[in-house]
Amino acid sequence: MKNGLYIVSTPIGNLGDISSRAIKTLGESDIIICENPKHSLKLLSKLDIKKKLISLHDYNEEGVIEKIKNYLGSKKLSLISDAGSPLISDPGYKLVRYCVLNNIYITVVPGASSITSALQLSSIPINEYKFLGFVPKTKKSIGDFINLLKHSTCTSVFFISSHKVLLFLELISTILPDRKIAVCKELTKINEKVFVGPSVEVCNKFKESPKNSLGEFVIVVEEESTNKKNSLSELTPDIIEIINKLLGKFSLTDTVEIVHRIGNIGKKEIYKKALDIQNEK
Repeated sequence: MKNGLYIVSTPIGNLGDISSRAIKTLGESDIIICENPKHSLKLLSKLDIKKKLISLHDYNEEGVIEKIKNYLGSKKLSLISDAGSPLISDPGYKLVRYCVLNNIYITVVPGASSITSALQLSSIPINEYKFLGFVPKTKKSIGDFINLLKHSTCTSVFFISSHKVLLFLELISTILPDRKIAVCKELTKINEKVFVGPSVEVCNKFKESPKNSLGEFVIVVEEESTNKKNSLSELTPDIIEIINKLLGKFSLTDTVEIVHRIGNIGKKEIYKKALDIQNEK
């Protein structure tokens, strides 16, 4: 191992999900940077790894960098989060940025991710998706958040705390009752469960049993239904004119993407029309 920083993924639940490379990296590290040392000690103890631990949070990241900067070029340091892949809605980007700016060796040891796992289990199309971090805290901000999902042109995935999950489901079942969602609970753990269906149906399942709201959650929300998007017949003269002008400056692919984004129109319909215009030219 070279001296520098190693971004190491740890299990999100099932301890069997840690890779042999991750175990080797942590075992050979001089220092392990983590969120909560008490939490990380449980994993490290089971792996029989004893190392110096330094706690890293949003409020102390610059101080930690100052503390360890002399070690980054001369020792092996690993960065881990409480669970899963580091830096995803967790501290650490300032440390990574410091290493990049100072030409310090940095690499990643990939592994478990609750985001990827939730998307895979959702049975919702995931060829294009966006990660939105944590759901806001207040009822009003959650409502605003859901309204942003109303016309989303791709699948959305995000985290939510257990004490907000039922409120979120009540709100989305009112605003978007027919929208397909997947609520993924306790991924890779004994009590893993995935609730899939229209939001109103999923909400009713949570209301049936308070136990359903206990645990850690990742939610996946499908994009706006294709039958609610504009069809080819709704490619208005104004939109067709925009396509015509864009084709004079951009490629066919870029034109389709731009019109899709600004007009919320299906890519297939745009492509057909853009191809017709291009062939006419």
